[in-house]
Amino acid sequence: MRKGTWPAFTARPYVCGALGPFSADRIAALRAAGPATQVVYETPDAVLYGSAPLEPYAPGAFAWGERRPVAGDDRPPSWLRVAEEHETPGLIDGPEQVVLHAGAFGLVDVYYLEAGGAVYFAGLIEPLLALARRPYQVNWDAWAAILKLTYPLLEDTPYREVRRLPGATAITWSRARRRITVDRRAPRWVREEPVDRGVTAREMVALLHEALKPYEDRPVLVPVSGGYDSRLLASVAVARRMDVESWTTSPDDGLDNDIDFARYITRELGIPHRVIPQDPAAYPDEALWTARRLEYLTSHHAWYAPFARQVHAAGRPIVDGLAGGPLMKNFLISSAAVGAESAAARREALLRSLANGEAHLPVLSERAAAWIDERVREAFGRATSMLRGHRAELPLSVLHTRTARGIARSPVNLVGPEVTPIFPFLHPEFFDAALSVPVTRKEGGRFYREILQAANPRVAALPSTNVPLLPNRRVPLRSGGPAAREWSHRMLRRVAAVEGLLSEEMLRVVADGPDALTAFRSWNSRFWLRGLVLFGAWLADYEDLLGDLTPPWA
Repeated sequence: MRKGTWPAFTARPYVCGALGPFSADRIAALRAAGPATQVVYETPDAVLYGSAPLEPYAPGAFAWGERRPVAGDDRPPSWLRVAEEHETPGLIDGPEQVVLHAGAFGLVDVYYLEAGGAVYFAGLIEPLLALARRPYQVNWDAWAAILKLTYPLLEDTPYREVRRLPGATAITWSRARRRITVDRRAPRWVREEPVDRGVTAREMVALLHEALKPYEDRPVLVPVSGGYDSRLLASVAVARRMDVESWTTSPDDGLDNDIDFARYITRELGIPHRVIPQDPAAYPDEALWTARRLEYLTSHHAWYAPFARQVHAAGRPIVDGLAGGPLMKNFLISSAAVGAESAAARREALLRSLANGEAHLPVLSERAAAWIDERVREAFGRATSMLRGHRAELPLSVLHTRTARGIARSPVNLVGPEVTPIFPFLHPEFFDAALSVPVTRKEGGRFYREILQAANPRVAALPSTNVPLLPNRRVPLRSGGPAAREWSHRMLRRVAAVEGLLSEEMLRVVADGPDALTAFRSWNSRFWLRGLVLFGAWLADYEDLLGDLTPPWA
């Protein structure tokens, strides 16, 4: 975002501030480095600034996610309850301590940096870099996970000094002890292990109706693809007689079945449908816009850029199927993970499913690959440690890593903060019910098909990208076109300069020029390429501010 523009914080405000013995000069630098803000709350121990006014929901208590507590609750503010019930970060200034907290999943980012005994925080990474030492230190652990998994883990960002506050975690400043502590909790769905309640598909549909009820008087946008999640949500919205529009765009997967299948679905439902086109020549600009807007945290979502910009212009809240796959169809939960005989084997099988598979040629050097594998395995183990032995360990592990750190970025950070994303599958009652269904009942999408049948049997019968497909027509990959190859090659040339990162085979690809990238057609090869290109774009944007680029395996 250093060379881009700030998002328009229309639906969700940008915030920054500090707690503890903060410095007025550092606060001034933090504010000057980010979007324009005004004072929201200020005491000797805490300060909060926002891009828009924030009303407290209790004395000294503020939240800034799309869903926020309302004033009038007689219960004393509890940061964990607010995080769980509203999935929002916030600040609570009480008589004895000041608490800065994330949402229970951490979908709305809170980044922080410690300096002089105080914690400085912001909703974006870039403004906090104004307080970091120069040159910036590379966080190789973050890049290891971004390359291997497509997103970082734990508190990692690309910079060592700037960290992310994980879900269900708070930073506390104690007035009596004059010190900062970190309080990490198990959220409700981890504390209260789900028991198989024998929930029916019809009951699941009824819970979705309740999740959408608060938005029934507002016009909404329900993007429809060829999969299960979007057709289910569109079916429920239509059944509730909501004002619904539906849009579809190409996922740049080389098939575009989503566009064809979405036409069948929206025609059956009788809702207006629009296809958002994509221009292959614009891919470099859109991929770079996405990378900068997401602050280089994931290699996903470049295909989503033209869609997100159109959503901004429309202004309708967007109904997003976030978490549907892990909750209802065992997405990325392999049979090996389900049938594992030990916790270690289960964790290893799940990590294999989440990680990029082998490309058509060795992409990384042996030393780099070994170091990255070790660091990602260790970080993944720590990120999912509180879930070990839990009845819903597998879906929760996917939700707390891939969903929260990678997939959520498109609705939260590309559509939002300009437009409000709506996540019906994360509605507490629906979420709990879905989590209570054993993973064995979800294998092969069986349980999900029952839900679709209960919601709308005619829509359930239409072709889906979630089932094995017959031979498909092929369409050119936008990310593999001439403009994309030329830009990707320029980024790879920067990556090739990092000592010992790329394999000899990959170095030869870079030496052979842009057209050599046409070989990266397979799913796995494309994901490795996108991760390396993202790394190259980051190196290009920050080349004058980065310190020693010698990696730990060199």
